[in-house]
Amino acid sequence: MNICVFLSAADLDDRYTRPAREFAELLGKGGHTLVWGGSESGLMKVVADGVQEAGGRLVGVSVDFLAAKARANADEMVVAKDLAERKALLLAKSEAVVIMVGGTGTLDEATEILELKKHGKHTKPVVLLNTAGFYDGLKEQFRRMDDEGFLPMPLTDLVFFAEDGVAALAYLEESAGVQ
Repeated sequence: MNICVFLSAADLDDRYTRPAREFAELLGKGGHTLVWGGSESGLMKVVADGVQEAGGRLVGVSVDFLAAKARANADEMVVAKDLAERKALLLAKSEAVVIMVGGTGTLDEATEILELKKHGKHTKPVVLLNTAGFYDGLKEQFRRMDDEGFLPMPLTDLVFFAEDGVAALAYLEESAGVQ
């Protein structure tokens, strides 16, 4: 399965890198392809390294102004002209989406993917990987949106919150009918 992962390009401490490495290993050993922002830095590099070392494929989608930071040894690397094109390509090249820890760029990607799903522009499973409780506040906000009628579909149909990589991958494989 081609799994798009949105995540930070920042260097982070072990409470984020260790679970990211573990998730990457699960993806690679499972024969999955990582579709990601293509960066050779920070958490993006950690995950790409882990997937590749465990036998998975890498499909990167960088953006023109960050192309110098793109990974040279990906199986495929595309350079988009801007961030909007990058997000569209990442979604088009994937069968599922995982949102890992990140900053405003990751949050932008997450909300766009969820907005597109809400409007029926895709039906791909989306997982928010809540490493070390990083997305607890967002999870609570989404529950409030659901409870107060701001979502046109049940929250459980929009996004799955996973507390670890094992649960995230199990949900994606079950959603895709992978045995």
